[in-house]
Amino acid sequence: MSDSKPHPFLAVENLSRDYPSPTGGVDVTVFDHVNFHIDKGEFICITGHSGCGKSTILNILAGLDAASSGNVFMDGREVSGPSLDRGVIFQSHALMPWLTVLENVSFAVKSRWPGWSRQKVRDHAMYYIELVGLKGAEHKKPAQLSGGMKQRVGIARAFSIEPKMLLMDEPFGALDALTRGVIQDELLKICAETQQTVFMITHDVDEAILLSDRIMLMSNGPHARIAEIVGNTLPRPRERSTIHKHPHYYPIRNHMVDFLVSRSKRYGSLREAPDAPSTPSVFEASALQAREQAPATKPCAGKSHIHLVNA
Repeated sequence: MSDSKPHPFLAVENLSRDYPSPTGGVDVTVFDHVNFHIDKGEFICITGHSGCGKSTILNILAGLDAASSGNVFMDGREVSGPSLDRGVIFQSHALMPWLTVLENVSFAVKSRWPGWSRQKVRDHAMYYIELVGLKGAEHKKPAQLSGGMKQRVGIARAFSIEPKMLLMDEPFGALDALTRGVIQDELLKICAETQQTVFMITHDVDEAILLSDRIMLMSNGPHARIAEIVGNTLPRPRERSTIHKHPHYYPIRNHMVDFLVSRSKRYGSLREAPDAPSTPSVFEASALQAREQAPATKPCAGKSHIHLVNA
């Protein structure tokens, strides 16, 4: 009998990454048994302590690095190298300093659609420049822009190629809090308009709650895993100025902070059990029993404000 369940847009299966030991001994396994999926149009955030392999996972999804074992499938095809179907935004804007804002974005558009006329390329680039609030600055070069404006250009460039998936590696980490908040609002607006699928690394708990549909929590490395996946139950649209007033906000935030402070270390000590860290956990043993007897997306017993879902 055929399985009628639709395949996820992105599927990550048993991913692991090893690096040679600096002393010439046994290879260092940064992460292993990493399994998760992303549906089309989902905004996923992943967080965890430095060294657990978040950026390496993103680079593998982008096709910029290769896994030691495991597979990544996007839209029914295996990811085996870079592609314009996956746009990447790093913490550094990586703009070409000799080109203007318009020329930086147009360069990406021409790479995607080399047969387009100059006017069509310009119009398309300007649409995304205006979308990130940079109309009037299109003829400036990066040296004439603030840090926040440069990052907006990077966002416009990534969106302009209309990728099937957007990969973001702490894109706002170097910005001041005020600028960061403004660009978060722009990102929320653009994703709502385009229904973009996003995988984003962040160390900011509040940012993850504001932006994401689900939040992946990684245990500490080596042998890091996706320890928990928290379903974000705050309704959309969300606004930075009001989300903290929602009754679900602090329970989710406290759960994430508690994980990062204490539980991520405990999961690291369980790496000898292949399936323990990669299975989402719960708050207490009694809740674990209730969860095993219920559908995967059902809220944990006594914690209706937080969903812990299967990878």
